Amino acid sequence: MSDETQSEGLTCPAPLMKYDTIQLSHGSGGLLSQELTNNLFRPAFDNEYLSRLDDHALVTVGSSRLSFSTDSYVVSPLFFPGGNIGSLAVHGTVNDLSTGGARPLFLSAGYIIEEGFPMADLWRIVDSMREASLKAGVKIVTGDTKVVDRGKADKLFINTAGIGLVEHEHEIHGGNLQPGDDIIVTGHIADHGIAILAAREELSFQTSVQSDSAPLNKLTLDLVETVGAKIHAMRDPTRGGVAASLNEMAAASSVSVCLAENQIPVRPEVQSACEILGFDPLYVANEGKMLIIVDHSSAENALHRIRQHEYGKDATIIGRVTEGNRGRVVLRTALGGERIVDMPVGQQLPRIC
Repeated sequence: MSDETQSEGLTCPAPLMKYDTIQLSHGSGGLLSQELTNNLFRPAFDNEYLSRLDDHALVTVGSSRLSFSTDSYVVSPLFFPGGNIGSLAVHGTVNDLSTGGARPLFLSAGYIIEEGFPMADLWRIVDSMREASLKAGVKIVTGDTKVVDRGKADKLFINTAGIGLVEHEHEIHGGNLQPGDDIIVTGHIADHGIAILAAREELSFQTSVQSDSAPLNKLTLDLVETVGAKIHAMRDPTRGGVAASLNEMAAASSVSVCLAENQIPVRPEVQSACEILGFDPLYVANEGKMLIIVDHSSAENALHRIRQHEYGKDATIIGRVTEGNRGRVVLRTALGGERIVDMPVGQQLPRIC
């Protein structure tokens, strides 16, 4: 390998040589995203905290267990039914912290703004972040602003990072799925992705589809306090949807997952839109839903608790963890057949968050 492909302590891995440039699919949350992480970023930065590859890092500082997460938001359009890039940035980071059962406390906010961006739009976005943080019970305590030349960015990008306090000793992470566990989703899937697509392409459906963007920390905290160690994993199925999240967790836990198609909640208008556009709802992004994997003995109790919350009223059990092929996700169809639900490969819908 030439000197151009090497740097001190890091050699460009062979799998990445399939592409000379970054593709949109590298940011899809699917197979190429996974390869980029596993073959480039993970070898470069590997440590005991990063190796779990959860939506957050669980770190210990003194006697405190902290959850730390960061995310960047490039959604297009900036404003969409049910929210905008500002509220989405708050909700997304709060939910990432919540996947480990943490109590989110503080956020940072970094803005990359294109010259000429309307001040009125920036105010609307900042105000929505203020409202979202108040509702989630977190404080935005630091930040940064950069302005780039006109045409050097697409209006506005936002980065948020968050810190939360983990007040329990339970093992809640993506590598902890166990055979017999039930899989709960907290509500209808695919709302966000279809809402973004409809707004971007100015599509008209009979019923308006709203993004599900919402903070889930109060729901998850209540669940941890009542169900505790019986919760084995939580994951918010954003990029790549339910399919990507379950494939990742099944692989990390060396188990299989079996889903029941007739138990997966999809709104009729979203299902119709997916059929017209050729999308599978399992692969469409969500921004206000949580996958919760819980011991079978506690599943009904967990479901009851989740349904008491504003964002969990339509929660349902959609499948079970099984022994078998590592990382295999199978869907039992309404007609009685089975099909494999693979990790998404391409970019079904770019820039949804």
